[in-house]
Amino acid sequence: MARRPDTDSSGISARMGSLSAEQNAALSIPYSARLMLSLPTIHCAACISMVEHELMIVPGVISARVNLTMRRVSVDAQAGVTAERLIDVLKGVGYEAHELDLGLLSTTETDRQGRELLMRLGVAGFSMMNVMLLSVAVWSGAENSMRDLFHWISAAIALPTVIFAGQPFFKSAWASLRVGRLGMDVPISLALILASLISLFETWKGGHHAYFDAAVMLSFFLLAGRYLDHRTRAVARSAAKELAALEVPRATVLRDGAEVVMPIAEVVAGDFVRVRPGERMPVDGVVTEGQSELDRSLLTGESLPVFVGPRMVVSAGEVNLTGPLVLRVTAAGRESSLHLMADLVAVAESAKTRYTSLAERAARLYSPLVHILSFSAFGFWMWKTGGDLRFSINISAAVLIITCPCALGLAVPAVVTAASGKLFRKGLLIKHGTALERLAEVDTVVFDKTGTLTMGVPNLTNLEAHEPYVLSLAAALAAASSHPLALALAGVNEPAVVTELREVPGYGVEGLYQGLRVRLGRAEWCGAEPLSVTSTYLADGTGAIHAFTFSDNLRLGAEAVVFSLRAQGLGVMLLSGDAEGAVLELAARLGITNWRHGMLPAEKAATVAALTAEGRRVLMVGDGLNDTAALAAAHVSVSLASALDAARVASDIVLLGQDMSPIGDALRIGRQAARRIVENFVISAGYNMVAVPLALVGMATPLAAALAMSLSSVTVSLNAMRLR
Repeated sequence: MARRPDTDSSGISARMGSLSAEQNAALSIPYSARLMLSLPTIHCAACISMVEHELMIVPGVISARVNLTMRRVSVDAQAGVTAERLIDVLKGVGYEAHELDLGLLSTTETDRQGRELLMRLGVAGFSMMNVMLLSVAVWSGAENSMRDLFHWISAAIALPTVIFAGQPFFKSAWASLRVGRLGMDVPISLALILASLISLFETWKGGHHAYFDAAVMLSFFLLAGRYLDHRTRAVARSAAKELAALEVPRATVLRDGAEVVMPIAEVVAGDFVRVRPGERMPVDGVVTEGQSELDRSLLTGESLPVFVGPRMVVSAGEVNLTGPLVLRVTAAGRESSLHLMADLVAVAESAKTRYTSLAERAARLYSPLVHILSFSAFGFWMWKTGGDLRFSINISAAVLIITCPCALGLAVPAVVTAASGKLFRKGLLIKHGTALERLAEVDTVVFDKTGTLTMGVPNLTNLEAHEPYVLSLAAALAAASSHPLALALAGVNEPAVVTELREVPGYGVEGLYQGLRVRLGRAEWCGAEPLSVTSTYLADGTGAIHAFTFSDNLRLGAEAVVFSLRAQGLGVMLLSGDAEGAVLELAARLGITNWRHGMLPAEKAATVAALTAEGRRVLMVGDGLNDTAALAAAHVSVSLASALDAARVASDIVLLGQDMSPIGDALRIGRQAARRIVENFVISAGYNMVAVPLALVGMATPLAAALAMSLSSVTVSLNAMRLR
């Protein structure tokens, strides 16, 4: 089955090239209405459903996708929908929200949350040790007034601690109750309050048992679980956050001959910016003065510096190494390629998969079930024990805590974030959240040849064999095409005057020269007998045919990726529009036995469709020139891009660097990610199958329930981190 035409609403500007109709429609939305909001208080799958539901009913909102791991929501909306409007809507249902500029993200908020949790955890731990010492004295035999004194001292320590340490849970629970919703922190808060009130009641009545130690320990373990969960999220830094960290907040703009340091948000296209050696490019632009070398390693994985000079394009995030440069700005801030790439990855991390939908449905069913089980347990044990309120409330509180589906809510987003970040560091940009899921199902990989397995920079080998007028005519026709062979011919001579130029996809370019119809392209189209090497042909209108022959270099990592795919047991196929001899030579060198030559773009797409009809799951890898239809027909697709130029087609994954070997890693990581998601579901289900019955029959105290719930969430997060 061919992949679904998921709409990639984030886009990557005109640099992405030809897109599908659905994507063009999405890209028509003004960028100012593509919003990102921070949601610091969300923590479970039930929060995901509520936030997305409330945003989707706002008029003008097209889509809303929550990323639980990064605690943010990306919203695509029509013009006129503002962040303030969405923030008010979320506030009305109990969620704090703030607008994010993804390009200016920092770790400040994350660090603040971590420090706050750690501070409360430290207070709870210190109080827990002191209350436990007092409890030991009671357990050792303290009686009557001495026992009551220890209980009151414990109360003086425990009650302020619970009030202070429980703030994250109490605030979230109150926000939920205020809008008539039962969030996951409601049962947790109820358990803390009940444990404290029961202990205070026992102390007031001079009872033998108080449970201040349990209340404080419960706070400690709940906070420990929340802090560890926070840290695992921080470790799983997304590719979007890594990209955003490369953005420069200010630029040195040249105004009337003077240098003015300005915030990047105030820089506009057409400004001139100076970038000194050692500085990172703050904008996309064209070099107008100076020569230098650029370090693109953090973006593309390319270790060697790249030379740049006048009229050459640079992109935000690259590092200027050796010489000062002056750039004419083409895009800055939100419009820069780096910012758009970061936005694109963030949307991909938030995309829906069938696993995500399963987790959310389970969480929605779980929320009411939690309270039904808790009240049922309370009623049963009140009847069974003849009205033992303390025992019944303890069991009810344990059930409330132990059934929280936090682990289920983390099962998918933790894995997607970890896998996306790992692939980005290998030079692969995941554009669709479902791409990871589909990568795990691939059994056949289809490659294009020119520009994919080869560098796509052909070298003309028979220049001296042609007369100047032939070279001029070829140069004029070649200038109208972006095909690699045409680019190699475009500058061979001063172009002739050719009119009515028209490119015929898959065949070549034609036009009128001195009243004669001239063509440059495929042999059969020009009426030539094809050669056995890579060639293009010129029909000069007089009946004469001129052949231009080329050589090409193998792309770095091509041999390694084919070897890796075959080692993984995957089928490998080569489809090319090139001559038989050239395709045969490359296939033999790479060990590919299944290959076809002389194929038109439609024939490539038909071949991929035929493989799909046979039940194969096809990964198509192409350079985006004549492979658009085949890429769209494949189950999942990878397109290549040089340096920071984004993919020229609407593919699922973009290979940022020149090395192809990460494609083999992508398939392996895709399968690992699928396994980790399934394992997380098994962990969550197994935890509930064991823990819930224990809580219902009274074998799990609120303290044990808090510890079990925290451990399940952390286990799921750490299992996802194994991908790293």
